[in-house]
Amino acid sequence: MVRQKTSAFQSSKPVTIKDLAEILHTTPSTVSRALRDKKGVGEKRRKQVKDLARKMNYQPNTVASGLRKGKSRTLGVIVPRVNRDFFSDVIAGIEEVAFDHKYSIIICQTHDQLDREKQYVETLLSARVDGILASLSLETNTYDHFRKILNARIPLIFFDRIPAEMDTSRIVIDDFEGAYRAVKHMIDNGYRRIIHFAGPDYLNVYRNRKEGYLAAMKSCNLPVEEDMIIHNNLTLEAGRKSMEEVLNKGMVPDALFSASDYAALGALLFMQEKKFDIPGQFGVAGFSNEKFTSYINPSLTTVDQHSREMGRYCTELFLKESIGEKPPPSKIMLSPELLIRKSTQRKSKQ
Repeated sequence: MVRQKTSAFQSSKPVTIKDLAEILHTTPSTVSRALRDKKGVGEKRRKQVKDLARKMNYQPNTVASGLRKGKSRTLGVIVPRVNRDFFSDVIAGIEEVAFDHKYSIIICQTHDQLDREKQYVETLLSARVDGILASLSLETNTYDHFRKILNARIPLIFFDRIPAEMDTSRIVIDDFEGAYRAVKHMIDNGYRRIIHFAGPDYLNVYRNRKEGYLAAMKSCNLPVEEDMIIHNNLTLEAGRKSMEEVLNKGMVPDALFSASDYAALGALLFMQEKKFDIPGQFGVAGFSNEKFTSYINPSLTTVDQHSREMGRYCTELFLKESIGEKPPPSKIMLSPELLIRKSTQRKSKQ
């Protein structure tokens, strides 16, 4: 009899507890108790239920089950780009802790677009995630969509790119210190006219990296003219184009500190095409320690952001905030690590 009735359920739709109950001429609650080995179900019936569930490839709806208990056991993660080593490593750190605590994650990639970011916030709220971990897009300079998360009493943790005016938990690297150390290292190696590729000032990471650059130059009494700071979107293509524009203007810098490894790579490749010796005639340093930085020739001096550790902290803060009374927002700042490589190593000029 069971064999005949199962054919009615051979479709693309997932098999439900109700389907199993109908085939076995019993109630959904009996099936549910049998699958969870609860009391009140005989051993024969329990075996029938489990055998049929295996045969029909029944998969429990953990989301629905979680929502009935007030928890989805799911975290939303919003990142600008997943193809950046920094963000993929942050996600790995998030997943590592989340998995240990039986949470799944939903990853949303904004492609650095504000509209996508707003849409993903709505999607994650509709999915009733238990928490959201987010890093702002390059376009984000308004935050009402994130305030919706707080109004829904859902834990919200920012990392790396954060909104200064929202009082939420956040994990960042000391971007000022990382930039200062990178530029000071270049000065100590004899570079004097160091230009800077900067991102938008309304984002904390780029504002702080620029301030670190300026502080290092000032500490060594080196002038910074207005055209020595070039704002772009910090992609590889932007790095090439900005470097070309610098040379076309007749500027003669001897080094570049870029707020992004990708823009630094674009500039490095362009200068090599123009037959500049690196690091002899021109030094290049970036920020983030993307994996390619250690493989190119010359290898790229950069600042490591301890991205996997940042991801682990994100999930740990969520777990802390999801238990009982909401604690005061946590503000964690990690120390950067300057990785000195060949692109800036030349003998200091006196």
